[in-house]
Amino acid sequence: MKNRILMGLAAVVMVAVLASCGKKPQAEIDATNAAITAAQAAEANVYLPAEFAALQDSLNAINAAITEVDGKLFKNYKDVVAKLATLKTDAETVTANVAAKKEEVKKEAEGLMAEIKAVVEENAKLFPKLPKGKEGAAVIEAVKADLANVDAAVAEAQALYDKGTYMDALNKVKAATEKAKALNTEIKEVLTKARIRF
Repeated sequence: MKNRILMGLAAVVMVAVLASCGKKPQAEIDATNAAITAAQAAEANVYLPAEFAALQDSLNAINAAITEVDGKLFKNYKDVVAKLATLKTDAETVTANVAAKKEEVKKEAEGLMAEIKAVVEENAKLFPKLPKGKEGAAVIEAVKADLANVDAAVAEAQALYDKGTYMDALNKVKAATEKAKALNTEIKEVLTKARIRF
């Protein structure tokens, strides 16, 4: 009789333990989702894309683990809860790091915009010196169009910068800088061949 009572108590304790582990950790899931949403709102997907993608991958893996536990008779979310806590912390760290990366991108964009202005000014001074022979007319028109495209790209980059979309501004000004420098080299080569001082 005593053994039966002990076995019954053991069974009740075991069911209670399993039941306590078997409750879906909805509060932890919501808190982790909120942390990832906050990271996205801070533009982690723009300024720290690799880190943000890692957060998304981890969330997908955790969701798969939750689905797997949901399908079991005796549910144990202990591992899932630990993973959710780690992911929430990681998401908060990524969010905190966005501001520093944004500032870094902003400064890089500022530097390139100052650099491209100098190249654009030099190109504008050198352009009128290009030789205007028969074959030169087509080249001059092509260079003129390219210079206009660079000017438009710089204006676009400045507008993006002014709006606070620093990554887009940086990408735009990088491409414009490459083009402006290539034009500068091309113009100088033509002037050198024509023995025109610049």
